[in-house]
Amino acid sequence: MTTAIHKFVTAARSGQLPNVIARLDSGWAILGERQILRGYCLLLPDPVVPHLNALNGRDRDCFLSDMARLGDALLRVTGAVRMNYEMLGNLEPALHAHVVPRYKDEHPDLASKPIWFYDWSIAKPFDQVEDSQLLQQIKRELGA
Repeated sequence: MTTAIHKFVTAARSGQLPNVIARLDSGWAILGERQILRGYCLLLPDPVVPHLNALNGRDRDCFLSDMARLGDALLRVTGAVRMNYEMLGNLEPALHAHVVPRYKDEHPDLASKPIWFYDWSIAKPFDQVEDSQLLQQIKRELGA
């Protein structure tokens, strides 16, 4: 099966994915194609697997550690008040983690809800020039 996750990983491997932050031990940290909230990222496993339970213990620990490491870096760079982590796999049946900074100035009706309640149609698209500083800051925090 080829999912968007497979396509992203293939593009990241070939250097053709402009929103790549860094290659981590378990896979690729990327800025989201839509910056619904500033710093919204994904962690993509390499190689791609269908879900978290498809990873063996060591690889699973590595993926989860990288996810938290990316969250730590985002907290330091963005000044977010907390991080949300989600692994759904409902639309794209391949493991990927959404790593989402949450901010104190979010609208009260949305602040306690998952980011899927936001209007994604008006979310700022990733811009290679405009988002380059943020991408580089996260990369530095990851030590990559």
